[in-house]
Amino acid sequence: MEKWADLHIHTFYSDSTSSPEEVLKQARGCDISCIAITDHDTIAGIAPTQQLAVEYGIEVITGIEFSSELNGRDIHILGYLFDSQHPILLKQLEHIQDMRIDRMKKMILRLKEMNVADIDFDEVAALTKSRSVGRLHLATILLKYGKVATIKQAFDKYLADSAPVYVADLKPTPFEIIELIHQAGGISVLAHPMIANIDELIPQFVEAGLRGIEVYYPNTAEVVIEHYARIAQKHQLYLTGGSDAHGSVKKNTFIGRLKIPYELVEKLKSFIPASNGNF
Repeated sequence: MEKWADLHIHTFYSDSTSSPEEVLKQARGCDISCIAITDHDTIAGIAPTQQLAVEYGIEVITGIEFSSELNGRDIHILGYLFDSQHPILLKQLEHIQDMRIDRMKKMILRLKEMNVADIDFDEVAALTKSRSVGRLHLATILLKYGKVATIKQAFDKYLADSAPVYVADLKPTPFEIIELIHQAGGISVLAHPMIANIDELIPQFVEAGLRGIEVYYPNTAEVVIEHYARIAQKHQLYLTGGSDAHGSVKKNTFIGRLKIPYELVEKLKSFIPASNGNF
């Protein structure tokens, strides 16, 4: 019997509505035997999911989705099989989360100055179980108080990169994130390249140590999957994939929407020394 994996799942420790237990229940219901919790800029959801996973017979490998920026372009890098207690990693995560909090407070202030809404930071922060607060949380509060009709409208009108409430943050570069993941003993993977649209930068990332590409992603045409599989083959990169599930927040994807053969996980593991102990 073929085993399946989903290496891109979010929990309510970042911007999903799903608890670790809900994630595990859904994964088991879809015959998925291995998952990675890849919350945004936080690892807070990994340990709780791993603790519960024993009951469900599901393997949970360490994962994260880092936000980075290069020349004004937003680029996400996934990390897998790293040491979740590595001191350099923990220090950098604390710094990134501090910046997220500072940015959120500035956006809330802009909403108040524009007479859109007087929102309490603590109410926004309460929507995540970690310190990884983001724009989706603020959009949810705007929707709650009737300031917008949909989450999409909240972004289009106030929170998108070109919208009036947007505040740029000093994100690390992809090169810095790739190095950070490697320092923590993990594997760096370019997330959803079909969204990032930065094919011309992939050779630079490979030179910096990028090890994989998220080739398999929900709602992606077969011709696009084949395109990134060829790029991965050209640069001898690992192929990964996952649902990018966010609970009820994203309607177009969910756990079970996409799963990959477990043999791709085994290939990732083959790169990590057995002494690492991250799986």
